[in-house]
Amino acid sequence: MQIRQDDLTGTEIIRFLQEHLENMHEITPPGSVHALDLQALRSPDITFWSAWNGDELLGCCALKELNATSGEVKSMRTVQTHRRKGIASKLLEHIVAEAIQRAYHCLYLETGAFPAFAPARALYARYGFQFCGPFGAYGDDPNSVFMVKMLEPFSAKALTD
Repeated sequence: MQIRQDDLTGTEIIRFLQEHLENMHEITPPGSVHALDLQALRSPDITFWSAWNGDELLGCCALKELNATSGEVKSMRTVQTHRRKGIASKLLEHIVAEAIQRAYHCLYLETGAFPAFAPARALYARYGFQFCGPFGAYGDDPNSVFMVKMLEPFSAKALTD
């Protein structure tokens, strides 16, 4: 598997992200969908990566800079046929490593509170994310779960703690 920075111009990634947004709108109440569209993902404060096996798309992830010392995990998604194969773990490890390289002190995320999001919450917990309150521009939302991971800059230990 190769994880590479993506400029979001390829037809496969564009289609995949559109499916992701459609799915989030199907399973999440209006006003509680925080997935970013293509234009928002192209913002200069967001770095986007996609994972590939040859020319086959496996998944994607993004890191949004909140400020000089913190970031937010965005757009974590694995292609349906490749779930439960460790791809999300590798993508999350990639984001954490990048956050450490940027000397962030903490890494935040928002995910859904519904049962469909339980595997994502379990993944984040395995990687040391803990529940917290809303951060940044988020407000209190019963359909959202907020998590944070404190990072030790330049330490591989932060990948699994």
